[in-house]
Amino acid sequence: MLPQLHRHPWMDADIEAFRDQVRRYVNAELVPHLATWRQQGYIPREVWRPFGEMGFLLPEMPEAYGGSGASLAYQLVVADELARVEIPGTVAVHTIAAHYILDYGTEEQKQRWLPKLASGELIAGIAMTEPGAGSDLKAVRTRARREGNDYVIDGSKVFITNGYSANLLVVVVRTGEAGAKGVSLIVLETENLPGFRANILHKIGMHASDTCELFFDGVRAPAANLLGGVEGQGFAHLMSQLPFERMLLAVAAAAVIELAVELTVAYTQQRQAFGQRVVDFQNTRFKLAECATLAHVVRTFVNDCTQRLLDGTLDVEAAYMAKWWTTEQQCKVTDECLQLFGGYGYMAEYPIARLYADARVQKIYGGTNEIMKDLIARKVCG
Repeated sequence: MLPQLHRHPWMDADIEAFRDQVRRYVNAELVPHLATWRQQGYIPREVWRPFGEMGFLLPEMPEAYGGSGASLAYQLVVADELARVEIPGTVAVHTIAAHYILDYGTEEQKQRWLPKLASGELIAGIAMTEPGAGSDLKAVRTRARREGNDYVIDGSKVFITNGYSANLLVVVVRTGEAGAKGVSLIVLETENLPGFRANILHKIGMHASDTCELFFDGVRAPAANLLGGVEGQGFAHLMSQLPFERMLLAVAAAAVIELAVELTVAYTQQRQAFGQRVVDFQNTRFKLAECATLAHVVRTFVNDCTQRLLDGTLDVEAAYMAKWWTTEQQCKVTDECLQLFGGYGYMAEYPIARLYADARVQKIYGGTNEIMKDLIARKVCG
């Protein structure tokens, strides 16, 4: 274990007890199946039903909508514990989708979907990215046209997490003119939905997480599924949720960095080379000292942002900084740690190899790190 140099100033006894519950459940019920899920390319939807029944999916939801009314700290703890055992971001995406409905949905929409999302009866995804529109959400082309009491959706999406395993999608569509003012969000329950198709993509990492192309060919959705009931609000809704999404990515980065260092310390302590343990080489010790320092600084930064998120004082630029910098350090540390494993670090059965491959997408999704820097620069430079 890493020296406990950092504290979690926002974590009280109740949150600590919740974390212990989540950790025990995850290790007993989820970890033993990870190899199978990696091989098949997705985590079955039914896995999350008992997770939800334990109160782990959306603990921060108000009790009226199926949650416990807890603070966002509880959700960040879940993200931390799942990342610590190499379970990809299924729950993080589910969480963000649920918060769109909580914050912007009509009362009828909240009552219809949130209790099922909290229980795990519904698992959610967010269909944003398109083949011609990645981080530039104002350029989406998937069209939803109004026909009577329905919207008819045509278009496609790509790189959609939970696209196959989810049965509820928040879909970014164009209902009006070009640009941000023409973007809306429509919620679809996708099981046995005519005209909808999902195709699982094959990735270099995150093998237990389904990432998909989605196709909408005349898909009909009731007009009552327009999030909030007003067209043209989708872009503003998307922008307002991104700081929380980026904090979920930063929390995962901190957890993976700590795991990588712990695994590498343990490996180098037992591995022999040239008649001595690998950890006894000065280069090894210096590299581990550097990585342990980064782990500490990352966690301290994430803790500070977490406290500000809970206080309601987290500015968007700090969230952008947390997303790009922590994920850069995640890639750096997993690379340094893999090197200390030698050839074994390149073998997929070793966790460090999976952590290395999984880390790379962290700099891409949730807004590329280049976009994060540009957004920060706009504030810094005026």
